[in-house]
Amino acid sequence: MLPHPTLEKLTALKLSGMRSAVEEQMSRQDLEEMPFLDRLGLLVEREAAVRADRQLTARLRAAKLRYPEACIEGIDRHARRQLSSAVLEPLFTSRWVADQRNVLITGPTGVGKSYLACALAQKACRDGHRAYYARLPRLLGELALARADGTYARRFAELAKAQVLVLDDFGLGALDDEGRRELLELLEDRYRRRSTVIASQLPIGQWYELIGDATLADAILDRVVHNSYRLEMQGESMRRSRDALDATQVESP
Repeated sequence: MLPHPTLEKLTALKLSGMRSAVEEQMSRQDLEEMPFLDRLGLLVEREAAVRADRQLTARLRAAKLRYPEACIEGIDRHARRQLSSAVLEPLFTSRWVADQRNVLITGPTGVGKSYLACALAQKACRDGHRAYYARLPRLLGELALARADGTYARRFAELAKAQVLVLDDFGLGALDDEGRRELLELLEDRYRRRSTVIASQLPIGQWYELIGDATLADAILDRVVHNSYRLEMQGESMRRSRDALDATQVESP
């Protein structure tokens, strides 16, 4: 069989990785003496790598991360932020996702809570898990609209599929009764089934008051706090630091 029909069939079978590996082997004389099974193994490995990369790209696209470039390797572990390796190490393997553990990230504005949450979600995607990022105030509004237009079940199912759900900006405003019930329903559906990452400017001790309703607050916090890793970040706003640096650079002669 001539080489080009084989390449065409590989393309038709959507084996693009294997096709590129075949073309590479055809151009290398040093591989001619390699045993057949070894060469076949190289073809299969290339196809597997291409598919894994394609799947990762799809997971990252579906995650809609606020900071798609965020990664655990880029986390600022400066002592002022109290992010030591001992604190972060349990989260670097995504074992917490397999164990259905939650992660609660608190700290003042601008210290990198959203970046850290996105980095953990990105690592989960790299490890084969599905993730989704949402700002909680906007998500609650979307769920309310979904109830009104009949798409609630589909929207809720999409959120349920996420093995890691990032809820950012928790506590920017007090929750109304509808918002409390939506949040409880969402967390109840995920309890001991999926992992949730919550980022908030408020310390966990103030969440009870923020939620507002004693009964619902107990139910909501019971589903996120007792099965969680807690990261309390400190330090000055990185946004202000960057702005100050930019201003200094502009003013420099």
